[in-house]
Amino acid sequence: MKFKQNVKQSKYMRTATDLLFEVTGSALVALAVHNFALSAGFPMTGFSGIGIILNRFFRIPIGISTILLNIPVAFLCYRLIGRSFLFRSFRCMFISSFFIDYIAPLLPSYEGMRLLAAIVTGVLGGIGYALIYMRSSSTGGADFLIMAIKSIMPHLRLGTIAFLIDVGIIIIGGLLFQDFDGILYGMIVNYLFAVMVDKMFYGINSGKLAFIVTKHGKYICSLIEECSGRGSTILNSQGGYHQDEKDTVMVVCNSKQMYRILQEVTARDKEAFIILLEAHEIHGKGFSVL
Repeated sequence: MKFKQNVKQSKYMRTATDLLFEVTGSALVALAVHNFALSAGFPMTGFSGIGIILNRFFRIPIGISTILLNIPVAFLCYRLIGRSFLFRSFRCMFISSFFIDYIAPLLPSYEGMRLLAAIVTGVLGGIGYALIYMRSSSTGGADFLIMAIKSIMPHLRLGTIAFLIDVGIIIIGGLLFQDFDGILYGMIVNYLFAVMVDKMFYGINSGKLAFIVTKHGKYICSLIEECSGRGSTILNSQGGYHQDEKDTVMVVCNSKQMYRILQEVTARDKEAFIILLEAHEIHGKGFSVL
């Protein structure tokens, strides 16, 4: 009975976390689309881009047009994406549409340089979409369309399909608005979207990785813990030329901590051989953020 209660509480907690991420991400996406992209007048990617086109020509609210565009595409690839993903995506779709049509208009729109508007749109939108994707959800749109096309033409890569859809929408929007500079700004937004999503997914827990080859492994480990508070691992190794036994100390930490470690190790062990690498993703005690 207690186990069932714990499972139920865990489920509620997971749902609450999903909603928090979806609401926060939707708010950022709405701000990027309505208060920066729409006011700057440049084309966007995905169904938001099509929604902006319909809004400019027919004054249809962006959120409503996004929902109407999503419904047939969602049912088209229902079997591919699964009921759970479809439900979360529809939920997030309605949340983001509500923010775009009713909350974002209450806030002031940016009327400055278009280049700055494109940069802010890409950064805010990228962070917003990343928060949504982190909880295995989406705002529908191009995500559904990509899966549908993939099922029809399985030989095409997902990245190729996504790129063609995004670039196609940007070019069509720029041509319809007769705004060729807008096409370039749209490309900037598309690039920043991808960069920010990748950074949110694979850059939050990034750091430095060092391999320290030394004859004094235990001493180096205690030195690392003393100057940075980080743990380390000793790997048994052997020199390739003299065949002498050595220790290879492995440690991961952030850039500031690594600077201290390098200073201390090079000062205390003149014969230490150090290899420093970028660690793009670190999981474990002291590193897991989300």
